[in-house]
Amino acid sequence: MSQFLNYLSFRWEHLLALAGAHVLVVIIAVAIATAIAVTVGFLTYRTHRPAEVALTIANIFITIPSFALFGLFIPILGLGFPPTVVALVMYAILPILRNTITGLREVDPAITESARGMGMTEWQVLFKVELPLAWPVIIAGIRVSVLLILGIAAIAAYVNGPGLGKPIFSGLTRVGTARGLDLALGGTLGIVILAIVFDIAIALFSRLTTSRGLH
Repeated sequence: MSQFLNYLSFRWEHLLALAGAHVLVVIIAVAIATAIAVTVGFLTYRTHRPAEVALTIANIFITIPSFALFGLFIPILGLGFPPTVVALVMYAILPILRNTITGLREVDPAITESARGMGMTEWQVLFKVELPLAWPVIIAGIRVSVLLILGIAAIAAYVNGPGLGKPIFSGLTRVGTARGLDLALGGTLGIVILAIVFDIAIALFSRLTTSRGLH
């Protein structure tokens, strides 16, 4: 333990920089995935077949092994940031899409009918009534996606992606040595800490953006 603490004291700036890159790629991927998933959810939640097709495609994405997916992108996108973001977006879509469709479908039809009776257009009903009521469910999907791809982002080191996967992979290549353990443990601990921070931040964001009547 003392050796690991010494490693952290000497390498904390490097680990902090890697953590920053890890956070950045996760935020970008989740933002893109949220835009795609929520849009598709808006367009399909009222119809059974299109929603099922969209969910099936998203399910296929998440069943592809991460090493295989990152490897498939190498000839197309090369190494580094682009394949990392694209792969993470694909993995992040399903929980957000599923929760968007579920949340919108769970809105009481009597409420939406009352809104239409007041003269609201379909878009006004969606954005002023249905979306606020479905928001807690949608953000729960975003929360799941963030925690999911925080771990998967580490595997992006396989394609020279940014983040805390680099010390983990470096450590795994030195299995059996003290240095290898320090590297792997440092990267893993960093991801665990980021997961806790993200989870707390999303919970606070959800509380701040959800109508008081829905808490």
